[in-house]
Amino acid sequence: MMLPPLTEPATTPSERQGLEEFLDYFRQVIRRKAEGLGPEQLTHTVAASSLSIGGMIRHLTLVEESWFSEVLLGRDLAEPWASVDWKADPDWDFDSAAGSSADDLLSAHAQACARSREILAEAADLDALSVRGDATGQKFNVRWILIHLIEEYARHAGHADLIREDIDGQIGD
Repeated sequence: MMLPPLTEPATTPSERQGLEEFLDYFRQVIRRKAEGLGPEQLTHTVAASSLSIGGMIRHLTLVEESWFSEVLLGRDLAEPWASVDWKADPDWDFDSAAGSSADDLLSAHAQACARSREILAEAADLDALSVRGDATGQKFNVRWILIHLIEEYARHAGHADLIREDIDGQIGD
């Protein structure tokens, strides 16, 4: 699957536009790290870390589903997440990517991102609160969720940079 060129965020956006564009930018960056990799390369790790590009893509697919569907809208997670015993295997999202193709992982991620964009489009106000909250019941506003996802993607994009460079020397983004 050939990914389109990287789309840079606008340099003079409104608050919402900037948040959405930076989230989309980092979504693109992480997806590009998996481009052209085979199943074995998708499970490649560096040093003592167990992180892999495939695992991060699967994890970020869950992150999309969890924050937008589960937390913001209050819906239960769908499969494959719903039947996971998270107490027995808290890293299932990372570990379950082994043996998956880049196309399969990227397709699931693209679908999750599309659902997230649809949900976000329905949220008229960045101050709107989530249906579900954290362990103390504290709810999140849409702005916080967007900022958190940007942080999550940016952190994992840095991890993916190191792993991809170790696999084939590819750098950038």
